[in-house]
Amino acid sequence: MRIRSGLTFLFILGLLAGCSAAQETPAAPSSGNMKITSGAFADGQTIPVEYTCDGADADPALAWKGVPEGAQSLALIMTDPDAPGRTFYHWAVYNIPPEQREIAQSGPAGELAFAQAENDFGEPNYRGPCPPAGSPHRYFFTLYALDTILEDGLQGARDVEKALEGHVLDHAQVMGTFGR
Repeated sequence: MRIRSGLTFLFILGLLAGCSAAQETPAAPSSGNMKITSGAFADGQTIPVEYTCDGADADPALAWKGVPEGAQSLALIMTDPDAPGRTFYHWAVYNIPPEQREIAQSGPAGELAFAQAENDFGEPNYRGPCPPAGSPHRYFFTLYALDTILEDGLQGARDVEKALEGHVLDHAQVMGTFGR
């Protein structure tokens, strides 16, 4: 009986740890009103080579709708949760005006009118998918509607993500895949 109780405890502890690890970004529950799409790929489909390190490494055009009333700014974070060892950050854009409805494709290392934090390549711009050989990775472009304007000069993508905590009104996501 004692062994079964101990195993039950370990099982529940494992479930709780798994649940806490599953939430990678500080997101409020989505209302379902905000939507984000890409003109380069459909949700769940392959990201074309042009938008990867094997091509021009151009950022894909993104558009959104349904930004909630009261939003003071938007933030966009692109992640690869399938990277070896940890989630890899490819892009972090913040303090996008809430009336903005798109980020047009700007080309390799494109200049944006919005603040960008360093990605995990150590650069303050978009860097596309560049996975090791093997199974395709998933790349999430998550748009956050915030009740605040974030502090200028956030250093890295993780700093942007941390600054979002407690300020997310809604979020939307589009996911593309890429493999070699």
